[in-house]
Amino acid sequence: MIEKNSARQTLKFKLDSLLDITLSINENQPVEALLENYINILCVRLKIGKVLMFKHTHEWECILMEGVSAEVVAHIDVERYLLPFSEITFITSEKTVFPGFDIIIPVYNNNIPIAFVLIGDIEEEMEGVSPVIKHLQFIQTISNIIVVAIENIRLFQESLRQEAMKKELELASQMQNLLVPGVQDLPHNDHVRMTAFYKPHYEVGGDYFDCISLNENELGFCVADVSGKGIAAALLMSNFQATLRALFTSDIDMKKLVQRLNRRVSESAQCEKFITLFIARYNYTTRILEYVNAGHTSAILYGIKTRQMKLLESATVALGVFEDMTHVTTSRIAVDEHSLLLAYTDGIVEVLSDTEQNRVDSAFYVLENAIRQCPHIDEAMDDIIREQNLKGNNNAIFDDITMLGIEFF
Repeated sequence: MIEKNSARQTLKFKLDSLLDITLSINENQPVEALLENYINILCVRLKIGKVLMFKHTHEWECILMEGVSAEVVAHIDVERYLLPFSEITFITSEKTVFPGFDIIIPVYNNNIPIAFVLIGDIEEEMEGVSPVIKHLQFIQTISNIIVVAIENIRLFQESLRQEAMKKELELASQMQNLLVPGVQDLPHNDHVRMTAFYKPHYEVGGDYFDCISLNENELGFCVADVSGKGIAAALLMSNFQATLRALFTSDIDMKKLVQRLNRRVSESAQCEKFITLFIARYNYTTRILEYVNAGHTSAILYGIKTRQMKLLESATVALGVFEDMTHVTTSRIAVDEHSLLLAYTDGIVEVLSDTEQNRVDSAFYVLENAIRQCPHIDEAMDDIIREQNLKGNNNAIFDDITMLGIEFF
């Protein structure tokens, strides 16, 4: 009769404990509440004096420490001392790295260790076997339930953070797209026809292009690229866009413009990032193209009639490299015939490269052929976009890609 009553009490204890844990999980209680419930079962009901729980997330960490000093925990190397245990093990040696503990309870999920529980200072009965010894399998079971529940909470919270970040990035992408002109907003008149292609590698990027009507006879335009990718590059580029639009006027000297832009970039980036820039001003009346290439990829200018190809190469250091930019090379070129100009960022260079060693020459060869074979800049860019699958899932794309094309009549 006594044994039957003891068995009933044991069964009731287990069912009540499981019910308490299940209710806590179903009520979406926080991790702290789940661990408090767990401690109550082990320390209050089963009279266990010491409990340690190590859980693996990205690395092993102690998530529960009851009746144990931090100094003891600091000396336990999970990977070295606990990973060898795959079954419930009694600690028998007095000389051990687990002082004060009697039993190691490993917790596995899909044959992978996800936690280890160490218990010690077990209250012994006067006669018979300690109730803790009889409940070891049960302790292992509820430990598994608790650890999995905690991991599910972490994964759920992580998914919420990722979803929130995704929405923020989508909003940031929409805002950034407002900073660059739409193709329909680019000039298309008797003097020039302009088109563009813009594709950030992530939701937001560090590439930028712009077109500004300076007066009725002058047009300003640029292509820029921040070192790096992602949010930091996008923030710096947004700041650069605002600065450029405030400074680029019809009466400012190009050298002074670039120097002022450099100072703003230096102040914003603190020498941690830089911006390559191709910036130009075109006069409809004089047909003079004035430009500065600050560490940027060489723009291509092609004369339709003469079939001459000219590279508008870099002669100035990138913005933000030095706090003061004393040397700025301003170049002028007369566009005397029907011509095509293509400015681009190095993202397209990486896609078009067939070898790492000659990637610039390889990319230029593809761009040059596309321009030579098409009488209009929009057709040339459409061919490049289609042939290189720039709008699709191209695994060769590792960076933001921007192309700005201008046709001079």
